[in-house]
Amino acid sequence: MKTAFFAGASDENKACGAWLCAKLDMDRVWQHFTTMAVFEDRLVAVVAYHDWNPRAGTICMSAASDSKRWLTREVLYRMHQYPFDQIGCQTVALQVSERNAVMLRIAKAYGYEQYRVPRLRGRDEAEIINVLHDDVWRASRFTAAIVAKAGNVV
Repeated sequence: MKTAFFAGASDENKACGAWLCAKLDMDRVWQHFTTMAVFEDRLVAVVAYHDWNPRAGTICMSAASDSKRWLTREVLYRMHQYPFDQIGCQTVALQVSERNAVMLRIAKAYGYEQYRVPRLRGRDEAEIINVLHDDVWRASRFTAAIVAKAGNVV
């Protein structure tokens, strides 16, 4: 899988944001956001970074995909490297439907703390707020494996 980051008012960022919002059945795209696009032979997934609070060191992520194979260890690493290493966040939040058991299982295994908020996705659906801190990410076996493979030090 290949990844690319897009930001600001670029056509690529706007297109990735629109693609993601269509997949998430959202009415509108965020005003300020950055995207990471994931490609196989075509665009297969988009991660949006939005609601950045530099003072608090927090950011939210939203993601969707057309492929079950998109979330490789390398993609997970790059997905988190941007907020933690490039813009200096100390916490990321990922909102996931309670019905998305696969993503919830992956988030938990990756080290996210999970908090259930009833009716946040509507009257009949809760949302799970997944929270990951930079020190947990850096100490994770997943991060360590990618860094060791690349010969780097986190």
